[in-house]
Amino acid sequence: MIKDFVDLSDFTSKQLAGLLDRSLADKAAFRKGKLPASLQRKTLAMIFQKPSLRTRASFETAMTQLGGHAMCLTNADIGIGKREPIKDIARVLGRMCDGIMARTFSHKMVEELAEFSGVPVINALTDYSHPCQAMADVMTVQEHFGSLAGRKIAFIGDGNNVARSLAVACSKLGMRFALACPKGYELEKEFVQPLADVVTISGDTKAAAAGADVIYTDTWISMGQEEEKAKRIRDFEGFQVNAELLSAAPRHAIVLHCLPAYRGYEITDDAFELHAASILAESENRLHFQRTLLHVLLAEGGVR
Repeated sequence: MIKDFVDLSDFTSKQLAGLLDRSLADKAAFRKGKLPASLQRKTLAMIFQKPSLRTRASFETAMTQLGGHAMCLTNADIGIGKREPIKDIARVLGRMCDGIMARTFSHKMVEELAEFSGVPVINALTDYSHPCQAMADVMTVQEHFGSLAGRKIAFIGDGNNVARSLAVACSKLGMRFALACPKGYELEKEFVQPLADVVTISGDTKAAAAGADVIYTDTWISMGQEEEKAKRIRDFEGFQVNAELLSAAPRHAIVLHCLPAYRGYEITDDAFELHAASILAESENRLHFQRTLLHVLLAEGGVR
């Protein structure tokens, strides 16, 4: 039994596939008005060191739909790691709340919350990984294509937290992952080495797109990287998802983007609008996957 959702590498292929199947079934049940309110009188503490639209909206809505309550705690509220130690915050919230969701810069911060809280902790994004996003992504792929086995995701852009979590998800769920990025923005060799049968990295965007079922992109400038904006825009020239790149992919390929999208940079407006249905379905699936995850962690005690 795993009580926390910190990194996808913590889970077996069977566990992740089970979460996906449950999420799809729960989504169907919810739309029929048949999903039980399983978290009545339970509270989720939501720690935001980084602001977010989708993360707050999806977790807060999920708790409401399950009959529970979500409490938003910003950095101004608690000054995590500065006003008081992380382990003290973890132990206080663990005595008052039923679960903790954290969106932080440091991955170690989330790991420390999980170590000391005593209640389930969910990684809602760190600079190292974004497991909830990756699971919503592969949920969207499974929903669209009917299966995951043998599918290929081509990630065009930075080897960042989203790319890292997607690579792990692909390795666990029988998919292939091709990262096309400028030199110096690759995923770390020590991370990729165990995934060598699944993950390829190159600077060739069209080679990555060839045979891909999904063309994926993300912002070139994440929160905390604003001072690097001019350099990153220069470095990522030629790594845009546009009509030319999409012509190198199979006609059935869909485009995904974890949002927010900076049109004219990592993706053109035309490419976004052509694939808006899949991108917005992906965004919505943050809610549906996380609602199931909250039920599993807070009502059932963890992932079996």
